[in-house]
Amino acid sequence: MNQNVNREYKKYIPSYNILFSAHEKLQEYCLVIPVINEGARIHALLDRIDELELHNTVDIIIVDGGTTDGSLDESYLKTRHVHTLLLKTAKGKLSAQLLCAYDYAQKLGYRGIVTIDGNNKDDPAPIPDFIKKIDEGYDFIQASRFIKGGNAVNTPVSRDLAIRFIHAPILSLASGFHWTDTTQGFRAYSANFLFDSKVAIFREVFSCYELLAYLSYIGPKLGFKCLEMPSKRSYPKGEVPTKISSFKGNIELLKVLFKAALGKYNLEEE
Repeated sequence: MNQNVNREYKKYIPSYNILFSAHEKLQEYCLVIPVINEGARIHALLDRIDELELHNTVDIIIVDGGTTDGSLDESYLKTRHVHTLLLKTAKGKLSAQLLCAYDYAQKLGYRGIVTIDGNNKDDPAPIPDFIKKIDEGYDFIQASRFIKGGNAVNTPVSRDLAIRFIHAPILSLASGFHWTDTTQGFRAYSANFLFDSKVAIFREVFSCYELLAYLSYIGPKLGFKCLEMPSKRSYPKGEVPTKISSFKGNIELLKVLFKAALGKYNLEEE
């Protein structure tokens, strides 16, 4: 890669408010959950996390993109051992939400960060196994429903085909690592990887859905140790809980995919 990748860059941190927080880390790892109007789905996910007593393993950080449905009531969240609730006030979508949480996590000094979508599609049970792999020296753990031991339940056919035959193959070819489930938001990163100056995540270009594809591309490209681990991802029958519209949103995802694969989000391209 271009030697200029090591140059200084102006960091961009999307604006956000801390609605409540313990203000110090209780665990060495945190679980970041981006949410916007997930209603009963975020409650179901937090109930599952609480049943597994994962607050003894990770600090739970919710980053809200502007929820108006009342599902993020502070008193309820505290009964589910939520450590922090952040509210993104900047423009942008998923990537901007994640950057808010990543900035906060970096300030608290976590060794690693797990992310999971707030729509209750992913089984959170593998989280301790992801963390073990980070402790063993891996930098990027990607959940996959498509590898041995994984389980894809009610995945829409169009989405299944797009991931298997377009998204994952292109990112695999571009990055040099064999990915199978590249649109998955269920992941774990070491702090060494996520906050590396060559990765340079704190840039304004990461606003909508760019960050997930970029990290899948840049991690292997820069020699970070990557791994896929099996997971269960379930879609409810007759419903596709997603913030991505069927046509326009998918076109945008394809644009992001090709820009990532061509290195357009690399620091030296700016």
